[in-house]
Amino acid sequence: MSEINNINHDSYVNLAKLTLQNYVRTGKIIDIPAGLPEEMLNRRAGIFVSLKRNGDLRGCIGTIMPAADSIAEEIIQNAISAGTGDPRFYPIQDKELPEITYSVDVLSDAEQIDSLDKLDVKRYGVIVRSGRRSGLLLPDLEGVDTPEHQVMIALQKAGIRPDEEFYLERFEVIRHGTK
Repeated sequence: MSEINNINHDSYVNLAKLTLQNYVRTGKIIDIPAGLPEEMLNRRAGIFVSLKRNGDLRGCIGTIMPAADSIAEEIIQNAISAGTGDPRFYPIQDKELPEITYSVDVLSDAEQIDSLDKLDVKRYGVIVRSGRRSGLLLPDLEGVDTPEHQVMIALQKAGIRPDEEFYLERFEVIRHGTK
């Protein structure tokens, strides 16, 4: 499939784009295309798919731990969810598709940390956990310049008050596509 190996983007971004475009236009989930790198077929990882329109977030859904059998399947599931199931936004319409930019973040395994000093907002994403609640914030996001701000946003997403006991984890990502 020529769209997957388009020289302007990588296979991760192209798969997310092809998936969402097909789903919005036909309501059908694509099969895994031929020609993907082996890593996408044989490796499992948490994946976040982020969508922007005119530079503004338009959808972002992901998994901390892999939920599918491969990175490719994880991208397909999360691209559809980001475009049609992010509760912060209405589903993406066909007319918007040409204006959507895509990024795909492949998460490393998270490691527990005991201090904000071990966070670097450009390098590490953060996960906060308290009981069954958890919140995640990806690294290197516009407007998030300090570990304190990063953790505060993750706490809000999780519904955890700052005065509650919580645990911190950090992870790195390989980002494909736009920020």
